[in-house]
Amino acid sequence: MPGISLPPKDRSQSIQEFFVGVDVGGTNIKIGVVTSRGRPLSHVVVPTEGEKGPEHGLAVIHRAIEQAVDDSPVRMTNIKAIGLATPGTLDIPNGILMEPANLPNWRHIPIRQRIADHYGKPTVLQNDANAAAFGEYWGGAGQGAHSLVLWTLGTGVGCGLIVNGQIVEGAHSHAGECGFLYIQMENGRPSATGMNGVLEGYCSTAGITSRTEEGLADGLEAPVMRAAIAAGEQVTPLFVAEAAEAGDPLANRILEDTARFMAYGTANLMHTIDPDVVLFGGNMNFGRNETELGRKFVERVRQEVGKLTFPVPAAAVRIDYAELGGQAGFIGAAGCAWAVFGAESEAVNRGYAV
Repeated sequence: MPGISLPPKDRSQSIQEFFVGVDVGGTNIKIGVVTSRGRPLSHVVVPTEGEKGPEHGLAVIHRAIEQAVDDSPVRMTNIKAIGLATPGTLDIPNGILMEPANLPNWRHIPIRQRIADHYGKPTVLQNDANAAAFGEYWGGAGQGAHSLVLWTLGTGVGCGLIVNGQIVEGAHSHAGECGFLYIQMENGRPSATGMNGVLEGYCSTAGITSRTEEGLADGLEAPVMRAAIAAGEQVTPLFVAEAAEAGDPLANRILEDTARFMAYGTANLMHTIDPDVVLFGGNMNFGRNETELGRKFVERVRQEVGKLTFPVPAAAVRIDYAELGGQAGFIGAAGCAWAVFGAESEAVNRGYAV
C-alpha cells in the first residue's frame, strides 16, 4: 500500500508555512520546526525515558515540542500541522503505536490522536525509518529522485522505501523492514529479534561487535585492536572503525564484510523496486564521504552490488551517503505533515491523519 507522497510542486515559489516534526526513538526524542521548503528552524533533543511509560513519554514530547517552537522564530499559532515519527510496529491509518521493540512499555497507544488533541493541530503518524527516507527525498541527498532506498545503520538496520514519490507502508504498516531480509538461510547469525540469518544480525552494532570478537577469539591478525584491548578499550563499531583507519587487518575485513552484506540487501531491493538512489545513513556511517574509510565503505558496496545485479541498474543506481544526519527523522516527519496538510499539497489519503 503506498502512503504519503510528495506533491510535485516547485517549492521555490511556495507559500511559506511551518510544521513541527517529532522523531521518537528508544533513547532520544528529536523535534524541530521546519519550513514548507524543508529548512529546519530549531532542533531539540531530549531523553525519551521510555521505561517510565507512555504517559510520561507523551509529557516529554509535549514539553519538547513547546521548546522547539520557543527556540524558533515562529509561535505555536503559526504551526500548520505536526508530523510524528515513531518506531514500529504501527497501525498508520489509525494512528496507533502498536508494539515498538525499543519502547517495551508502550502498547497500543493512539499516539496521533493524543498529540492532535493536545495541540488542536492536524497530525500525521509515520514509521521512523520511512520518515527519515522521506526527509532525504524531500530535502536531502534524494532530492530529484523518483524512488529511493534509505538504509540506517546503528543499533539496528533500518530501512525506508520511496517508490514513485510515495512512502511504501504496506497493508499492515510494516513495509520497508528490510533489516530483516534473510541473507543466510542455514546456520545464520542470530539477531535481537530471534530471526537468524537476517541482515541486522550482521550489520547492526551488535553484529559488528560480535563478528569482531569472534575474529579475535579465532586468532586472526589484529595488532592494533589487540593492543588497544590490552590497554582497556572495549570493542564497539567506533573502535573497529578507528582500528581500520589505523590499518588493522581484522578491522578492515570486518568493515569490508559489512559492506558486502549491505550489498546483498541493496541488490535485493534493486531487483524489487528499481530505485534511482540508495543512501546510507544512521549513526554508524564511518565518517561518510568526509573520510577515507567512509569513501572506501560505500565504494565497496558499489563494487559488490555490481557483482550481484544486472549491468544496467548497477551502472544507473546512485549509491551514496545520506545528507541530513540525525535531523532526517524530524525533518521527514514534518515533511509528511506538509505533504498532507500544506497549502499546495493534494493529500494522498486524509485517513492517514487527523
